Amino acid sequence: MVIHDMTAQECRAMLARSNVAHLACVHENQPYIVPIHVDLDHEFLYGFATQGQKIDWMRHNPLVCLEMDEFSPDQWASVLVFGRYEELLHQPEYQDSRRLALRLFERHPMWWQPATVPLAGQAQRAPVAFRIRIDRVTGRRGSNDAGKARLQGIPSDASRPG
Repeated sequence: MVIHDMTAQECRAMLARSNVAHLACVHENQPYIVPIHVDLDHEFLYGFATQGQKIDWMRHNPLVCLEMDEFSPDQWASVLVFGRYEELLHQPEYQDSRRLALRLFERHPMWWQPATVPLAGQAQRAPVAFRIRIDRVTGRRGSNDAGKARLQGIPSDASRPG
């Protein structure tokens, strides 16, 4: 296995083609992580949820981290996004951003699910559109490319636990 740092351009390409991320937020030193659907547009990842723990926590502490990954038998990639939560309120200054978010979401069938599906035995909760302002991205990718490893002076069995 050979592991490489990904360039910012490679990280953004992966953010553009993937739309499921793991969102991490923190409240009173307690981390919380949950899968969400997101869509990239320039410096923002747009998301949609209903009022609940993650929205409450991000309102309290807007600093978040998202993780996306891709796996196949011979390779993997993982990207981290460090950013800031911004709620797209029903106010005139957010109107253009809300329209953009809706256009991005509508590219996916049934984009409103599972966010708007009520929990068993509970009433429907209020929908919340938001975006994550991307402050920084990092990523790594690994591949089973023994030929590349040998060219870099790494023995082909170096990736196996000893």
